Amino acid sequence: MKIIMLGAPGAGKGTQAKMIAEKYSIPHISTGDIFRANIKGGTELGMEAKKYMDQGQLVPDELTVKILLDRVAKDDCKNGYVLDGFPRTIPQAEVLDKALSELGDAVDYAIDVDVPDENIINRMGGRRACVTCGATYHMVHVPPKQEGICDKCGSELILRDDDKPETVKKRLDVYHAQTQPLIEYYTKKGILKSVDGTVDMMDVFAKITDILG
Repeated sequence: MKIIMLGAPGAGKGTQAKMIAEKYSIPHISTGDIFRANIKGGTELGMEAKKYMDQGQLVPDELTVKILLDRVAKDDCKNGYVLDGFPRTIPQAEVLDKALSELGDAVDYAIDVDVPDENIINRMGGRRACVTCGATYHMVHVPPKQEGICDKCGSELILRDDDKPETVKKRLDVYHAQTQPLIEYYTKKGILKSVDGTVDMMDVFAKITDILG
């Protein structure tokens, strides 16, 4: 079972990807993680990716797919995997499809965790992070015992720049321009399944497991 997770930043697709991976005993593959693992391991592909990253450039699609294919060729992926954070654009999806089809393989499901922008801006604007230990809270869903103070270490909690409404809006604009077209791409392939991401996390997961069986 090969699954691609789609959804805007803050929609909760990473959380769902981890839960799917655990339930079905398949790896959760995040492109960020495999880049870091290859760079840390000093692999040839990792060193090539590092050259681009050190210059603040995006890693080219072909190289990203090479690193990804190297990862999914490992034994733990023989029953499938959940891809989180890739593909982000139509060209990436096309490169991935071509590479998989050359291996006689294909993606089984593209699952879109659908959350309106307004919900995401409110959701991320409610996040708070500890400046010292990195613990995270949410003013509505997981509030600290004392407002503005970390339960774990007593340090100050802040709203990270990444979670500020203006930053979130910019990230959503990029998502709509680059990643949302994948919804139509996978719909045409007949593998897109959309779930309502505004409901409780466990209800979202129940809907996904209904789809996957």
